[in-house]
Amino acid sequence: MLRIGVHGATGRMGRLVLAEIAAHPDLAVAWAAGRTLPTDLAADVVIDFSTPDAFARLVEQVTCPVVSGTTGMALPETSSVALLHAANFSLGVAVLRRLVATARGALPDYDVELVELHHRHKRDAPSGTALALVAGLGPVRNGHDGLRVDGEIGVHAVRGGDIVGEHTVYLCGPGERLQLGHVATNRGVFAAGAVRAARWIVGKPPGLYAIEHVIG
Repeated sequence: MLRIGVHGATGRMGRLVLAEIAAHPDLAVAWAAGRTLPTDLAADVVIDFSTPDAFARLVEQVTCPVVSGTTGMALPETSSVALLHAANFSLGVAVLRRLVATARGALPDYDVELVELHHRHKRDAPSGTALALVAGLGPVRNGHDGLRVDGEIGVHAVRGGDIVGEHTVYLCGPGERLQLGHVATNRGVFAAGAVRAARWIVGKPPGLYAIEHVIG
């Protein structure tokens, strides 16, 4: 039985993680808390969807591996526990990152643009997933006027309705356009990915890990 602590359990993602754990008979909730940590942090692994400040307090006190989807923070350069952070726990998005990097390497002179769509209540724009998809590919252009600069990456955010999440990367060259994309239709996919990452990280040595390690 894998015992999982859930930090940020009162939020939207925290509730989905609790439901995902309940769906598997070999998993159990060791503890569940909002932003305030319990006195007893005993667990085999912790899944965290909280806030930057709450996450910082967690990693200072916990002694087991941590899987975190908290955004808007600077990750430490090292970690005393096994720590996996991801802006998006969809395994499909992890594969998309690989495809985008491969395409960019094969088509280095093509212009790269990314369009991402999310629900009207999402606070960050562009999304952390969008920035992760184009990380390292070039300087990001986001919402300023002027001619396109060679090598820059245009990132465009759309907010409306109840869109779960869509990301499309365009590589535009002379006479053709390559499109690589991902559409999430249910937020449960992110909870499932986080739980899969939690299974994977148990027993790993201290250090920093990414969702790409989970898919091999």
